[in-house]
Amino acid sequence: MIVIIIGTKAELIKTAPLMLELEKQNKEYIFVNTGQHNLTKECKDFEIRVPDVILSEEPKKGTKFMSNIDQLSIVWSFSMILKIRKLLRKIKNVTFVLVHSDTMSTVVAAIAASSLLNPGRKWKIVHLESGLRSESLKEPFPEEIARKIGDKFSDILIAVSKRSENNLRRAGVHGRILLLGNIAIDSTLATFEKAKREHKKIKGLYALVNVHRHENLRSKKRMTKIVSIVSKIPIKTYWPLHDGTRYYLEKYGLLNIIKNNKNIVLSDLLSYSKFTHMLAHSKMLLVDGGSIQEESLIFKIPCLLLRMKTERQEGLKTGINFLTKLDAEKTKKIIDYILDKNFKIPNVENPYGGKGASKKVADILF
Repeated sequence: MIVIIIGTKAELIKTAPLMLELEKQNKEYIFVNTGQHNLTKECKDFEIRVPDVILSEEPKKGTKFMSNIDQLSIVWSFSMILKIRKLLRKIKNVTFVLVHSDTMSTVVAAIAASSLLNPGRKWKIVHLESGLRSESLKEPFPEEIARKIGDKFSDILIAVSKRSENNLRRAGVHGRILLLGNIAIDSTLATFEKAKREHKKIKGLYALVNVHRHENLRSKKRMTKIVSIVSKIPIKTYWPLHDGTRYYLEKYGLLNIIKNNKNIVLSDLLSYSKFTHMLAHSKMLLVDGGSIQEESLIFKIPCLLLRMKTERQEGLKTGINFLTKLDAEKTKKIIDYILDKNFKIPNVENPYGGKGASKKVADILF
């Protein structure tokens, strides 16, 4: 029996094609949600079943912790470790425990399933999207730490790029390393095919903004820089706001600055389908997220990273992804460069692979 343990919308979006592939191959799995996010809508969108087990009450909106690493999140994490360990011992004939990416759910699931708490266990822990590194524990935080913990306890590590594979070998992980690419690409491509039938293109040039990183939200100085950068984009700019982002913009007195800018269109978060459709037809992206860097490469859309460091360093060599380090002057020059009539998208291969990684991963789960 395969047990898939995830807790966030991003994890589900990226894992969904693997779940569908497992069903296609008639491989049984149990879908466990830690309760970090409510996943009901995403399950419906991707036509997969709702979680078989939900380990804590799901938030009605947004995330359980609003980007805070505090006493509440720590207590929740310890309780999850105990609940997951207990659950795994109840399920008969567990063969694989799958964890994904770099969230709090990843950490608690990897620890709970490990030999440290389960001496003599018969199942193997599989870490999807492993090996990405920014080489800084603070950037992004706590994701860089979460990836290292996930990699440390895993028996099979699915590397998404040659660089991530090399990172894992240098780290001396005990698990088996497999370079299979990123299953998230299957999700993005499938979503876009569906989105083309559901959404209309927005006329004219526009930029798309997405900001939600913990290290940015918790810093008024950084958020002020980000608002300054976004406010100077000379084309129409769409900015769907995470709950946490809206909260901190308002807290810092920055929300009205954005609202008063006629070039910026604020909205609540979009569905993944709508967001992917807008991303694919945008002129540029200004983001601080992780997976969106890979999505920009799929559609070859210039992506300006509103961060100091990135764990997806492969993209910086493509001529499509740019690390701004929140330098307003540098970022303005990049924006002007992209908007120049002579700018051409370089013809580069996606370093994270292409379509089909989900089947490759499913094939090894037997």
